[in-house]
Amino acid sequence: MKRLIIIIAILVVGVENSNAQQLPQFTQYMYNTISVNPAYAGSRDALSIVGLNRNQWAGFDGGPQTQTLSIHSPLRNEKIGLGLSLINDKAGFENFTYVYGDFSYTIQANDEVDVSFGLKAGLSYYKLSDELYNATEVNQDPYFNDRLDRWNSNFGAGILVHSDRWFLGLSVPKIINHDRNNDTQYAALETVHYYALGGYVFDLSKTVKLKPSFMFKYTKGAPISTDLTASLLFNEKFWLGGSYRLNGEQRDIGALVDFQVTDQFRVGYTYEIPTGEIRPYTSGSHEILLMYEFKFMKKKQKSPRYF
Repeated sequence: MKRLIIIIAILVVGVENSNAQQLPQFTQYMYNTISVNPAYAGSRDALSIVGLNRNQWAGFDGGPQTQTLSIHSPLRNEKIGLGLSLINDKAGFENFTYVYGDFSYTIQANDEVDVSFGLKAGLSYYKLSDELYNATEVNQDPYFNDRLDRWNSNFGAGILVHSDRWFLGLSVPKIINHDRNNDTQYAALETVHYYALGGYVFDLSKTVKLKPSFMFKYTKGAPISTDLTASLLFNEKFWLGGSYRLNGEQRDIGALVDFQVTDQFRVGYTYEIPTGEIRPYTSGSHEILLMYEFKFMKKKQKSPRYF
């Protein structure tokens, strides 16, 4: 009941400008890049299908749960890439569904470096759970006479500079700020998120490589969210590494493993432990990633692909 009252108070009172980090977060962003940067579409020179499931703060009632599915590929004209991104994100009584198409155009800067420009456009669906509407406190509040559920259109853009060994990207996945509230004096605005991400692969020996990577996320009025990862690659098959996330006063420390089962199939897992005030109430966060690629462009494919 206490949690319900708190959430209702947030929904009813709100703030004039909501500056919270609103988009879902991932630890394995280096393989799920298309969800935040459309310029990534087609960059792997294969028809790439990526599914990801994240259970954040397992055991904590109402903790965020996110599922994503992305499909992208270059066209016969290798300069053009197309993709489709589906995201389902649930936290507490709120549920977001994102359906976005992605387009990229790539130019060759030199023999080793490509520059890709991307556009993202689609729809977002916002829904409050029936559990909330059926609660007595909500039924008696005239604010909820009309459901807040709604579809909104949006678009985004991004740029990606990449080679076989490194990548650097900047993006804004959603540019329009929609008000999720009804016509009231309070605004619950979707805020613009700015992303910067990159990584590099170093040779430590003939069989071992080191891949550090980063992702910064900025929203006006909120602390910069920082994701740092570093992994060791053994024999081009097995990744083993760690992750660190700093988001305001919240810090998460994690471990990740990634295995290239076949040339086409990859599976990855991440486990994270929060170190903030929520630590006593959760056993941690779990993230599973599955990737399958149809390498019909094998002759032209850059091998291996590290991002």
